[in-house]
Amino acid sequence: MRVELDEPKCVASGQCVMAAPEVFDQRDEDGIAFLLVEKPPADSLDDVREAVAICPAAAIRLVDQ
Repeated sequence: MRVELDEPKCVASGQCVMAAPEVFDQRDEDGIAFLLVEKPPADSLDDVREAVAICPAAAIRLVDQ
């Protein structure tokens, strides 16, 4: 599985960082999220799915490879 983050859609709410801090972080200057890990380990996938579900901008996708 691979995570895709559409940074231009991000509204800097930080929900993804709270749900999956091992996969997402936020830029200090504007709060926009960015990926720490594009292909998270299997034990992080539930957290990533939660981040996808709660993202208010629908800027995150989890893609099968």
